[in-house]
Amino acid sequence: MLQVARLAKRLLGDSSQLVAEFILNQQHEDGGFKNRGGESDLYYTVFALESLLALQVDFSFQPAIEYLESFQAGDDLDFVHLTCLARAWANVPQKSPPMKRTQRILEKIEQYRSADGGYNLTPRSKNGACYACFLALGAYQDFETPMPDMSAMRHCLIGLQTVDGAFANEMNMKTGLTAPTAAAVRILARLGINPQQTTAQWLLQRHHPQGGFCAAPQTPLPDLLSTATALHALAAMGASFSHIKEKCLDFIDSLWVNKGSFYGDWMDDALDCEYTFYGLLALGHLSV
Repeated sequence: MLQVARLAKRLLGDSSQLVAEFILNQQHEDGGFKNRGGESDLYYTVFALESLLALQVDFSFQPAIEYLESFQAGDDLDFVHLTCLARAWANVPQKSPPMKRTQRILEKIEQYRSADGGYNLTPRSKNGACYACFLALGAYQDFETPMPDMSAMRHCLIGLQTVDGAFANEMNMKTGLTAPTAAAVRILARLGINPQQTTAQWLLQRHHPQGGFCAAPQTPLPDLLSTATALHALAAMGASFSHIKEKCLDFIDSLWVNKGSFYGDWMDDALDCEYTFYGLLALGHLSV
């Protein structure tokens, strides 16, 4: 994702500097980066660091490192923020936490392993979720550690696939969702499994006539998260989306604000580091 986001500069041109300035202005005095409430948040810190890396901004990592150090092994963090701690450390060049600490973080992540071989946001759940599996796999990759029994996630994902070839985030859902489907595609690729052709077709059907991708079949409006993740999954499957590139570019342009960021959708009225990164990811794919 980071490699693709780097390509966004081809389309942003001089506006890349605006994006960099927006991200840098989101850094809190404690070294973290702000959420929509103005407080430091590991989740938003990940997207901020990756945006700065994608734009190849020359800045000091030291304040962010001190912020990450404050969490130690993440004993007070939930699953999402645990995986964000791992991701954030992976974004800091030439610096990593002590081995004992990384092992402790991964041990805590394993507490969220579900009975079907996947991962869930709730500890010791019966069934896993696509989003949680994606985050857990990313954390192991971030710490360059093999995931124990990684192939077991296949059973979990099979249970989450819907009849139309998409993937739901939780069991017993009749309709798939764009972001979980994209996550499942990327996980399956790591397992050496090619998704069905119907999966790519389902994703392409989520394209809105005015550009962008919708989160689900019943969702009337597109959003930037669904657009970026759908394009990322389609690219991974080798599915062509050249016929909708211009529409997608128009959609992203409609979300752009000359403060250096993107709104999440047409109804959004706030800017943050997360959707800034998704804007970069989408533009990266559309620049190829």
